[in-house]
Amino acid sequence: MPGLFAAIALFIKQLSLLVSYVKNNAFPQPLHEEDELKHLQLMAEGNQVSRNLLIEHNLRLVAHIVKTL
Repeated sequence: MPGLFAAIALFIKQLSLLVSYVKNNAFPQPLHEEDELKHLQLMAEGNQVSRNLLIEHNLRLVAHIVKTL
């Protein structure tokens, strides 16, 4: 049971961080189409920096989806 409570506490902590980002509009702006295409290609070739950049610049979309649930 202690593991379950720890997992729930971690989930609540992560959710509160997400909510604070959404409220403060602290997400990076989406990439321009050309940059997104470039980084998608680089990610497909295994570039981890491009992968992380795409994830970070799409957090706004993730937050929007979470808010609608």
